Amino acid sequence: MTKRVEITEEAAEIIDQLRERHGELMFHQSGGCCDGSSPMCLEKGDLLLNENDVWLGTVHGCEFFMSKDQFEYWKHTHLLVDITKGRGSSFSLEIPMGLRFVIKSRMFKPEELEDLEPIKYGEQFID
Repeated sequence: MTKRVEITEEAAEIIDQLRERHGELMFHQSGGCCDGSSPMCLEKGDLLLNENDVWLGTVHGCEFFMSKDQFEYWKHTHLLVDITKGRGSSFSLEIPMGLRFVIKSRMFKPEELEDLEPIKYGEQFID
């Protein structure tokens, strides 16, 4: 199956550092303005999920969610989580490190679209 979201080695190294400090992690990309459209790394469970959140997959042991409205724009796009220097203005855990997660994207190839990993909605993750 074609993964909807993947991660660079550099970003995975930052996740390892964050996991040591904070435990289990998750990503959410809301689609708000400015840094709101960047992926936020949070402690797992810090963000309450509902039917307006779409699960796109798992990157380096972290569930990755996106708001349903944002997903409508990105559903034909492969996402790559990367890291860059610079302080973002969100609540994401990497911000105090002087880094921020970013998304690099490309359109899926026609053959990839035929074999995409299925999505799930956030309420399916609520215990």
